[in-house]
Amino acid sequence: MGFVRDVLARLDRTGVDPVAWKAPPAPHVIPDPAPEFDAAERWSMPDAKGPEDVAVDHDGRLVTGTDDGRLWRFDEPGRPTVVADTGGRPLGVEVLDDGRYLVCDAERGVLRVDDRGRVETLADSAVGQPLVACNNSAVGRDGIIYFTDSSAKFSIAEHRYDLLEHRGTGRLIRLDPVTGETDLLADGLQFGNGVGLSADGSFVVVAETGGYRIRRVDLTGPNVGRVSTWAENLPGIPDNVASQTPAGIFWVALYSPRMRLLDMMAPHPTLRLVAANLPGWAQPDPEQRAWVLGLDGSGTIVHSLRGGKGSYSPVTGVREADGWLYLGSLSADAVARVRAPRPAV
Repeated sequence: MGFVRDVLARLDRTGVDPVAWKAPPAPHVIPDPAPEFDAAERWSMPDAKGPEDVAVDHDGRLVTGTDDGRLWRFDEPGRPTVVADTGGRPLGVEVLDDGRYLVCDAERGVLRVDDRGRVETLADSAVGQPLVACNNSAVGRDGIIYFTDSSAKFSIAEHRYDLLEHRGTGRLIRLDPVTGETDLLADGLQFGNGVGLSADGSFVVVAETGGYRIRRVDLTGPNVGRVSTWAENLPGIPDNVASQTPAGIFWVALYSPRMRLLDMMAPHPTLRLVAANLPGWAQPDPEQRAWVLGLDGSGTIVHSLRGGKGSYSPVTGVREADGWLYLGSLSADAVARVRAPRPAV
């Protein structure tokens, strides 16, 4: 296989250099009945698509960004208006205490946006390196920002290449928006993605999309700075994470169920190099169905809500507010919402 791989490397169009790894067997998780996911209320995006993340502001209005660079706010259910144009690709959205919006823009970095459309860059590099794939964030009560740079090599648009390569170049970064100083909380992440803070601010979690797990970094206490595995071997591919709710839940969007073919190729770099160079239509494609997990403070799954095939998908963002779960998607032409489940006993 070495000779074959050398030949393929010369013909490679992607720059992917895969390493072998062994994916854990996918766990058997019985989803909670969630027929409402099959009939989710959808709010269409006019002339836009890809509302990748969702947030709810202090007035209960849904906020999202689309692949044409625009940031939208639903002043009324189902009726979006443009707040701003970032000039890039807005992904993660958070609402700041003063009502402004924090946006992780895949092309421009960490941005702060006001409701008059003014866009301010807070960071386009961190810890001495440019941001290649700025993705998702969470904001502490003290205003400190925690965000991911998913890959040091591939852009968000090239996320499949990073997953196929599996070299783990993602970072979790802390940013002081007052001083502009950044420091590294965790590196070596397999496409570091969603970020969520515990309700008491004692720890932050970060999803590793390519590792099917969620990592935890202690921010206070005797183990401050320690990086540990908080939830491992998830049943699907984790994307964005919402900070802990008053009921104690971290909501996690699953891009799709685990892909058996992708896991089977994990120990075989040559096969993954071949897959990377296939045309898009021939590459492994995820199963399209809505799926979100609710985890408690210890990382235990207490909600597993999954729709049927063809339900709103792929779900990449989830946020709970006012009795609803709001859903975003990397490629859909609408946001969606369903009734949130009652708190687990």
